Amino acid sequence: MDHHTYPHDHCFPSALRTGFGSALYFTSLNAIREHVSKSNFLGHAAPRTSHSSSLPRLSNSANLVAGAVARTFAGFVLMPLTVIKVRYESSMYSYQSILGASKDIYIANGLRGFFSGFGATAVRDAPYAGMYVLFYELLKKRMSSLVVPQQAAVGHDGKASLKMSQAGTINFTSAIFAGAACSAVSNPFDAIKTRIQLQPQAYPNMYRACRKMLAEEGVRSLFDGLTLRMSRKALSSALAWTVYEELMRRAERVWNPNMERVEV
Repeated sequence: MDHHTYPHDHCFPSALRTGFGSALYFTSLNAIREHVSKSNFLGHAAPRTSHSSSLPRLSNSANLVAGAVARTFAGFVLMPLTVIKVRYESSMYSYQSILGASKDIYIANGLRGFFSGFGATAVRDAPYAGMYVLFYELLKKRMSSLVVPQQAAVGHDGKASLKMSQAGTINFTSAIFAGAACSAVSNPFDAIKTRIQLQPQAYPNMYRACRKMLAEEGVRSLFDGLTLRMSRKALSSALAWTVYEELMRRAERVWNPNMERVEV
């Protein structure tokens, strides 16, 4: 019986990694932010001014570190699945199944093969996630402050608040811009990471991979796939963060049924 690989077969590793990865990242990030907000680690929490979110308010440095640590942890746990995904979806390999890809990687490179490119991934993801959380929070704060004076309602306690629809729009827009900006900055590391994972013999580490790419293909090689990555990351991050914010808000409403607006 002939074996065929259909397009939807290649979607499974991506869907598995994205779903589990998002859950792990946001769970870790939320735990870190809650701990930091209570301990005042890395500076005092930001003042409770105009904002579209019910998440903990942290200082800029705390947002930067929290995002970086959570992403690095999630990236390490998911690294084997990431390597399998990259190989399985690449035209350089003709794997018929995820199990077949796993066996081939183990036979060729041992357990170490499942962590190929982790250094480049960490160097890419830690700054990306840290800057993302920082930019996202700053953009939300700025956009909320522009909306509040004109459109926000004032509650009986004298505090301004945003409607749920306004908060969702602000969060989604902030996430789009933060994702696009951070993708552009971190793209060189993504290009290097992909080469290492696809061709570990030719690109054994970050330094040699970078030198080889620059020598053979020039600076442009470090920005391969930039447009696609910017659009993909911006949209996926916006959807993920908007859903995350909404889930957190709904969880708060379970404990506070009278909450109809987002306090700012």
